[in-house]
Amino acid sequence: MTERVRVAVLAGGPSAEHEVSLQSAHAVLDALPRDLYEPVPVIIDRQGRWPVELRRDRVDVVFPVLHGPFGEDGVVQGHLQTLGIPYVGCGVLASAVAMDKVAMRRTFLAEDIPVTPYVWFTEHEWRTSTDSWGLVKSLDWPMYVKPAGMGSSIGISRVTSMEELRAGVDLALTYDRVVVVEQEVVARELICGVLGDHDTPDASVPGELIVPGDWLDYEAKYLSQAEIATIPVVLPERVAEEVRELSLRAFRAIGGYGLSRVDFLYEEDTGRVYVLEINTMPGFTSRSVYARAWAASGVPYPELLRRLIDLAFARSGS
Repeated sequence: MTERVRVAVLAGGPSAEHEVSLQSAHAVLDALPRDLYEPVPVIIDRQGRWPVELRRDRVDVVFPVLHGPFGEDGVVQGHLQTLGIPYVGCGVLASAVAMDKVAMRRTFLAEDIPVTPYVWFTEHEWRTSTDSWGLVKSLDWPMYVKPAGMGSSIGISRVTSMEELRAGVDLALTYDRVVVVEQEVVARELICGVLGDHDTPDASVPGELIVPGDWLDYEAKYLSQAEIATIPVVLPERVAEEVRELSLRAFRAIGGYGLSRVDFLYEEDTGRVYVLEINTMPGFTSRSVYARAWAASGVPYPELLRRLIDLAFARSGS
C-alpha cells in the first residue's frame, strides 16, 4: 500500500477572518480523500500561537487555509519557504500584492487591467489633513471605504456624505493604517476562479454574486444560509470571455500560483468590465463560490484539492 501524503491544514490565526478560516479548513479536512492523504489539522489561535512546530519530517505539504493578514499576505508563505515545506497557493510576492488593495491596483494599472476610480491615504494623512474632502474630491458619492489590507468584506462602509465618510474611515482605520476609497459603480458583481501554475493557468466558468443590499457583507457571505451566487451565470459570450481573459491576466500580473478568485464589476449599460480585486486564498468551503465555479467547470471539490496539492509539490520540485 502506498504511504499516504501528510497534509497539514493551517487554520485560524490572529486576523479578523479567524472564524472564516476555520469554516474553510473544516471543509478541506472533511473532503481530503483518505486513501491518498493523511490530514493534520493545525489550528493557530487568535494570538498567533501554533499548537505544533511544523517540520519536513512531520508533514509532506501544507494547505494554508488562512484568510486575511498573517495568513494570506505572504507572512506564512515566507515562513513555510524558510522551512522548506511545499505549500498550496500563491507565493510571498503574489500574496502580499493581492492582499494590499493599493499595491494590487497599482499592479493592475501597470498591466492595463481596468479598475474603478479610487483614491488612498494613510492614517497620518487623514488625521493631519485640514481638508478631508480634498482627499476624495476626485470621486463622486456614493463611495466605498475599505481598509487596504482586509478581506471578507470586513471594515467596509458605503458612504454618501462627509459625516458617513468620516465614520467609515474611522472604522477602516481600526483594521489598517491605509484606507482605500472607491467610486461606486452600478454593476453586476461577477467572479471567476483561476487554477494552475505560473505559465498555463486555467479560468473557470464565471459566476454572479447575489447581492441582497448595497454589497455582499460578512454576514451574507458566511453567516446566512441564503444563496449567494449563481454559477454558472448566463452572460453575453463577449463578456464571459473577457472575464476569463482578465482573470488570467490579473493572476499573471501579481505572479499568481495555484489558485485565485478574481472579482469583477460588469456595467451592463456601457458594457465595461472592471477588475475589483483578486483573492489568493478565497473562502474554501464546498459552498464557497471558488469551489462551486470549478465544480461547474468539471472539477469537483476533492479533485480540486488534489490538483492544488499536486501543484504545491510541482513548484517545490518534490
